[in-house]
Amino acid sequence: MTHYQSMLRVVFFVLPLVFVSAVPRSDAQDAEVAAGISPQVVADYLHAVIQADRTLYATHVVSRMQDTGTVLASEGWKKRGTLPLPAQMLLLSGLEVKEQGFGLQFRLASLWPIYERNGPSTEFETKGLEAVVKDPSQPYTGIITRGEKKYFKAIYADKAVSKTCANCHNTHILSAKRDHKLGDVMGGIIISFPLGSKQHDVP
Repeated sequence: MTHYQSMLRVVFFVLPLVFVSAVPRSDAQDAEVAAGISPQVVADYLHAVIQADRTLYATHVVSRMQDTGTVLASEGWKKRGTLPLPAQMLLLSGLEVKEQGFGLQFRLASLWPIYERNGPSTEFETKGLEAVVKDPSQPYTGIITRGEKKYFKAIYADKAVSKTCANCHNTHILSAKRDHKLGDVMGGIIISFPLGSKQHDVP
């Protein structure tokens, strides 16, 4: 099963339950809604899938292939016929899932991005990235509004899961931070999805 298939299975299972638990309810509906799942738990589920795929790709594909000299991973992977870097693979996955139209979005961001587009895009993201750098054990969460829709947004610490991740940032000519070590927080995985509606048309 591909990354996209595993992610979409989670989406199909958990997002309808978020809609149930997010809609205002009366006391008479409590028993029915008790089966719902809170947005925080949904975000934790999604993060678990994303993080597992990211870690396994970085350690069992990229690092292994490079250690054996089978194939390298590089930033210019399309032109050079190499593997995408782990960060590039996650960003590509996020774009693929976004195009499915469920309203689910995720990406990597950092306070020290190699490229400006991968930095925080809002005050919420800046505060969230600062928070997970300070305490990687807890995600930074909140409800945001885009237009007339509300979204649950969560930022999880993204750590260097392999030496490849740390070395890439430490040696890149555009890197703003060059002392990353294995296990260090390098940024955050930002996840967002709609609340209280099954509409899928997210801008």
